[in-house]
Amino acid sequence: MEEEKVLLQATLCYLVKDGQVLLGIKEKKIGKGCWNGFGGGIEPGETPEKAALRELKEEAGVTVFPEHLKKVAIVDFHNQKSDGAFFICQVHVYLAEKWLGEPKATKEMSHPTWFLIQSLPVEKMMLADKDWLPLILEGKKVRAVARYGPFQKTLLGKVKVQRVNYFRETRNSLPPKSRFF
Repeated sequence: MEEEKVLLQATLCYLVKDGQVLLGIKEKKIGKGCWNGFGGGIEPGETPEKAALRELKEEAGVTVFPEHLKKVAIVDFHNQKSDGAFFICQVHVYLAEKWLGEPKATKEMSHPTWFLIQSLPVEKMMLADKDWLPLILEGKKVRAVARYGPFQKTLLGKVKVQRVNYFRETRNSLPPKSRFF
């Protein structure tokens, strides 16, 4: 039986250039088998930004400097487990337009592929991505809330997306429930 991953704080990063975004196929855990950006859990004592930089190095093999990382979204994923319990994973989303190195496949992310921003493979991505990802790739900042069933295979209702002008600084702890919708 597939193990249910419980993750409370995470990052997601997208490399963008020339009207394209780099996606890879997740090989493990949440989103396995889906086209996605690069990211993962925030380690204790780590800021979301530092986690994003580390994950880009680990999952894409590239180095991004902090000044080239742009925060574009915070998404609260309410995830139902197979026992009916819920956990919330707050994901800090970033874009990077400059980096060192050539993106490559890793054990976490295979088949790195450039897609035109207007032609995202949404039918092979996480179900909620189609509701918020195009907005951030157009240059907007958003707060979003998505509710998933067990193993993130179904959406439990409509994804809520709100455009914002800025993000309040967050600590490395998650509020008990999403306060934004």
